[in-house]
Parts: sequence; C-alpha cells; structure tokens
Amino acid sequence: MKTFERILLKIVIVQFLFLVITQLFFHKLNVFPELKQLSQYEGVTDNNFTELLETFRRQ
Repeated sequence: MKTFERILLKIVIVQFLFLVITQLFFHKLNVFPELKQLSQYEGVTDNNFTELLETFRRQ
C-alpha cells in the first residue's frame, strides 16, 4: 500500500505541474488570442465584486 501511495502522489504532483505550465503557456504567453478574448467575453477575468455589492445594497 505504501508504494501505491507513493506512485499516486507522484502522479498528482506531475499533473499539478502540467496544469501550471499549461496555464502559463495559454494565458501569460498569449499563445491563443482567441482563448483570451473568449474568457473576457464570458466575464471570467472581470472583477465584478463591486457590482455584487451594489446589488445587495439596492434591496
């Protein structure tokens, strides 16, 4: 069981590293500009916290 846990932990670490590398590759290096435009269109990158507060204050 100990070897299985060690192998599983290595797999999790490798997956996390690949996730970080692909996020940097796609978002910071601007490899696919369409992906950045799509995320801005969907509002994922916007900071809508003030609009949320304004919505609560109006009630």
